[in-house]
Amino acid sequence: MLAAEQFERAAVLGVAVAEEMRRLLRLHAVPAEEAGDGAVLVDVPYPDAAVVVAVLDVAADCFGERGDSVEETRQAALETVLQLAGFDDDSQLNHVEVTGSGGRDRGGTRT
Repeated sequence: MLAAEQFERAAVLGVAVAEEMRRLLRLHAVPAEEAGDGAVLVDVPYPDAAVVVAVLDVAADCFGERGDSVEETRQAALETVLQLAGFDDDSQLNHVEVTGSGGRDRGGTRT
């Protein structure tokens, strides 16, 4: 396989993953809690939470995101993934914080 073909396939996969993140966040986005800074909190239940956490961890590694905690690192990765998914400037999901339910053993986490 040529390098250009590998790059194209990787780009298509990246777009598909970003779109899946958008779908999951929209699925679970309900008029809910809003943080003091205007961020919208989205509770993502298991098993979707496990997918979101895995994607954010991989994205953080790919993008070189760093934070003082795992949650801050995932939040930074989430912002980049949402930019890749092409949310418009007015989208409420541009200011989202993801929370996962279901307990740590099943992938639940707050990012």
